[in-house]
Amino acid sequence: MRPLIHAAALAAFATVFATPLASAQDASPVGLWKSIDDASGKPTALIRITENQGELRGKIEKLFRTPEQEQNPKCSLCEGARKDQPIIGMTIVSGLRKDGDDYTGGEILDPKNGKVYKSKLSVHEGGRKLEVRGYVGVPMFGRSQIWLRQE
Repeated sequence: MRPLIHAAALAAFATVFATPLASAQDASPVGLWKSIDDASGKPTALIRITENQGELRGKIEKLFRTPEQEQNPKCSLCEGARKDQPIIGMTIVSGLRKDGDDYTGGEILDPKNGKVYKSKLSVHEGGRKLEVRGYVGVPMFGRSQIWLRQE
């Protein structure tokens, strides 16, 4: 009887603790995310990430701005087709593809300075958080933000 109780307890333990690990690995970055500024800790935007044929893209849906700031700013520092275009509705993340537990090989635009960086992202806490890294050259030379799932 005792081995049966131990086996049942072990199965319950494995179910409780293995499920969060499995869901973290299977969690998708597709959805609506609130970006948090890595310097101030304040929310900056809502970004919707979509997937098309294995490629992730992220588009700004909303900016969190103070009343005295321009509510629909344009990307005056951007180059090319993005130059002087509204930031709301702009695609700022593109080209990311699944690579093991991460998504790599893409780019991210920082609308504050108009620069485009290489990027990678990884899903954490069962899909509730996203670590987004923009960098020049190799990931070591960059900065990360944490984005929080909104839906």
